[in-house]
Amino acid sequence: MQRIARRMSWPLLFHNRQFIMATAGGSAVDKPIEGAIRDKLTNLLQPSILTITNDSWRHRHHAAMREQDGGNGESHFSVQIVSEVFAGKTTMQRHRMIYAALSEELKNGLHALSLNTKTQAEILEAEVHTPQGTH
Repeated sequence: MQRIARRMSWPLLFHNRQFIMATAGGSAVDKPIEGAIRDKLTNLLQPSILTITNDSWRHRHHAAMREQDGGNGESHFSVQIVSEVFAGKTTMQRHRMIYAALSEELKNGLHALSLNTKTQAEILEAEVHTPQGTH
């Protein structure tokens, strides 16, 4: 069963201990950049959690998007990812890995990524320090 996760806190996302891959819907043909993000990050990082949220609609009024008639609707994304590949790496190193993997998409219309990168241990640590009833 695939679960859809939107704007959930990490402890709540990880609470069920299941692999979660969430998107706004649509096929890879309809959303080629989102599909490429999903495919490349899954292959590179083998995540236990991957949540991709298309935030492009929030930026359609920006000058660059207006010049492109609103763009292709795939310019801004938020990505939450939990992977053991991140263990021992700084936030900067984690983000550089992702930007390197998505370099082609960044050259071809992907304008902005909001990244939240964690390991399972970091999620569990946050869960331990979250007071009951707050997640």
